[in-house]
Amino acid sequence: MKPAARRAWSWFKRVAPYALAALVLTLVARLARTVDWSQVWQGLQTLAPARLAAAAALGLVSYGLYASFDLVGRRLTGHALSTSRTMGIAAISYAFGLNFGSWIGSIGLRLRLYTRWGLSASTVARIVAHSVVTNWLGYLWVAGAVLLWAPPTLPQAWILPDIGLRGVGLAMVAAALAYLALCGYSHQRQLTWRGYVLVLARGHLAALQAVAGGANWLLIGAIVWSLLGGRIDYPTVLGAMLLAAVAGVVTHVPANLGVMEAVVVATLGGRLPVPELLVAVLAYRATYYLLPLSLALPAYGLIEWAARRVGVSPASGPRHRLP
Repeated sequence: MKPAARRAWSWFKRVAPYALAALVLTLVARLARTVDWSQVWQGLQTLAPARLAAAAALGLVSYGLYASFDLVGRRLTGHALSTSRTMGIAAISYAFGLNFGSWIGSIGLRLRLYTRWGLSASTVARIVAHSVVTNWLGYLWVAGAVLLWAPPTLPQAWILPDIGLRGVGLAMVAAALAYLALCGYSHQRQLTWRGYVLVLARGHLAALQAVAGGANWLLIGAIVWSLLGGRIDYPTVLGAMLLAAVAGVVTHVPANLGVMEAVVVATLGGRLPVPELLVAVLAYRATYYLLPLSLALPAYGLIEWAARRVGVSPASGPRHRLP
């Protein structure tokens, strides 16, 4: 890459996240000013219980699937915690992470609970790394497929032609396939980046990562689609939720609060009235964020109590089994 092009790319990488964050937060402010929230409240009160039950059931499956991501780290680190204990810690951390941010939940709470049950901090870091890879590997191929075959209609402020979206989608799918090829065929079994080392999964385990990670994103889209009563086609709803997820990462807003609503309204506002879209998104928050958190809070207390009761500590915890 030529020096001028390298400088331009470096500038773009610095500026683009801030520009996107400013755009999304502008949408949030506009949404808060223009929505008739009394209509939204009325819509929530009349939402069919069957839809809420279906959303909660799909959310339960999604949490179980996400919790299984930590089993990849369990396999690759060889730690001796049981499958149920590992998945329990992962599910509790997921609920906290969604509501309070990844540093508190996905990282901080995992570190607290895993070390409470005898694992070292370095082992926990590897478990978290493989969970993150599984999640975003799934995102890459699912979002890439959506952009290739059913690119979402973006607001005018987000001017990007379909061919540009499809190009991004192709790059995302190619990146996911490159990871799978690396895991399946590379003789180098470790990736090093800025001092961090990631042990590559073997081919079959990497394929399971891709399937599990992608299936979880597909379930998230299905929850909102079911809450909308299927009135908007599933790929379009899925695309909106995938965009909302990236917007949340860029803006660093805890629980994606307001950001998710703004992105969904911006991308789907031409398909349904805004109050109906907000009813679905708020119901999604209730069933996928708040309900699991209400269960995770006592579960966290229970797992802490159990660790104290059996006297587990990092020094006396279970020794690693062989991979």
